[in-house]
Amino acid sequence: MQNSEHQKELIGRKDYADFPALDLTGIKTKIDTGAYTSSINCHWVKETVIDGREVLVCKFLDPQHPKYTGKEYLFAAYKKKSIKSSNGISEDRFLIQTEIKLFNKVYIIDLSLTDRNLMKYDVLIGRKFLNKRFLVDTSVSNLSHKLSRKRN
Repeated sequence: MQNSEHQKELIGRKDYADFPALDLTGIKTKIDTGAYTSSINCHWVKETVIDGREVLVCKFLDPQHPKYTGKEYLFAAYKKKSIKSSNGISEDRFLIQTEIKLFNKVYIIDLSLTDRNLMKYDVLIGRKFLNKRFLVDTSVSNLSHKLSRKRN
């Protein structure tokens, strides 16, 4: 299905996504309609001041991940928000905005930064991003990944 005014792209329960602005490709992603906010595995994050401006500095994934680079990313634009996790406990998290590539198309996505190294998926895609763009079919997987492999 193509994304148009009335049609939404079909996405499965899990997939692989690219994050071009973060130099991350083929990242395991879980589609979670129960979650409102999307999140990404970030094992280290801190606020600091550089040249008189408050910035957020973080490292994505975790040192045991095969795609971990240890590179520090700086964000001048970010927010702090209280987010309730699936276990019902609220925690303050940083949110950034970046690009995600699915179905060979780049979208803007808001991601909360959290330690997901004990989780099976590095990224969780929530309803806020899925809404008005995608229709979720839990009986299929990796539709975007299969499409990108076909085109390469």
